[in-house]
Amino acid sequence: MTVAPATTALRVRTRPLRLDGPLLDTLPGDSGELCWVRGDEGLVGWGEVARFTGSGPDRFAEADRWWSSVVDGLDDHTDDVRLPGTGAVAFASFTFTDDSPGSVLVVPRVVVGRRGNRAWITEITPADAPFAATALRPPSPVRPGGRLRYADGDVPAHRYRVAVAEAVRRMRAGELAKAVLAHDLLAHADAPLDARFLLHGLARRYPTCWSFAVDGLVGATPELLLRRAGQIVESRVLAGTMWPSGSGDDVGAALYGSAKDRREHAYAVDSLAATLRPLVAELTVPETPAVLTLPNVSHLASDVRARLDPARPASLLTLIGAVHPTAAVGGTPTPDATALISEIEGLDRGRYAGPVGYLDADGGGEMGIALRCAELQGRTARLFAGCGIVADSDPDAEVREAAAKMRAVRDALEG
Repeated sequence: MTVAPATTALRVRTRPLRLDGPLLDTLPGDSGELCWVRGDEGLVGWGEVARFTGSGPDRFAEADRWWSSVVDGLDDHTDDVRLPGTGAVAFASFTFTDDSPGSVLVVPRVVVGRRGNRAWITEITPADAPFAATALRPPSPVRPGGRLRYADGDVPAHRYRVAVAEAVRRMRAGELAKAVLAHDLLAHADAPLDARFLLHGLARRYPTCWSFAVDGLVGATPELLLRRAGQIVESRVLAGTMWPSGSGDDVGAALYGSAKDRREHAYAVDSLAATLRPLVAELTVPETPAVLTLPNVSHLASDVRARLDPARPASLLTLIGAVHPTAAVGGTPTPDATALISEIEGLDRGRYAGPVGYLDADGGGEMGIALRCAELQGRTARLFAGCGIVADSDPDAEVREAAAKMRAVRDALEG
């Protein structure tokens, strides 16, 4: 575990802001874009005053302690808005596996947020430095990446099909019930990739998803892992997927009636409920899922709600550490599924399928699962997609499903 703590105490000031346009339009560019936005609401940030980096099985607990120390050490904290997301915040992105490096918390220098019809600006600065962001500066033009050339990643589609077939064989032999397998794809651009271009494209196509950017990982996830506001905890579980067939059939009805997808969804909901239950006082789980329809795919969705015990209120990162990885991105039983993933997937997922979002100063915030995303580095984007595999999965169908999920980022990159 490597921790780079803030070298000095911080001051925080949050003020109301008149904001007429989209939040994403305030990102200046070339300043380490940070984002957690859904529709017209959320947070964007830029600059950096403190950073945590870590790995290992204790990364969530270490990050929680680090963030608590930053909040406890605030030299001055003025909040004239007092809404979820105001005051001191850190943007967060964690790796899927314990041994993968790259988990990070970033405390930005400037945050712009909006909730309902109220907007604000938060400035965070070392205690011995003045506040400088008295007004938003004009952003630089958003740059398209130009022509894209695609190349195989570590696990191309044909190797992914082989891994799926092997997972199906293991499940039919009774070794486990479900595993989520992923593969990757590389996109090379003519010019350095602008995270804002991808964010704008994803937000425009998927306004009901959470568009995110943290330390070069950019995407739009439909899956809210956990939200903690006060004593209330909420989660949206997605598992079970179909995509439009072009035949005019009712995809939602077919998905809802699919025994395979309903079984996959039940695994994911049961997994989340089992890990949350010891940490909360009340837990409400829907008896049946709903259908969430996106432009490229449809998912079975269940919104789970819990109330914390006021005598022992767990922080958001404590809860995240308990529930990750859920069956929705790992499998069932989760220890067996993650072991199988490590054995046959052939991919270092990095922060793909890991928790991503933001933390506030009260131990709350929102974290989704990093899906429909790409890791940007210079002129290269590394795209990811994965599918839940059960005993009656068809490898060819799973390859097509992964391609449909990856299409979301490809379309946004291409403009």
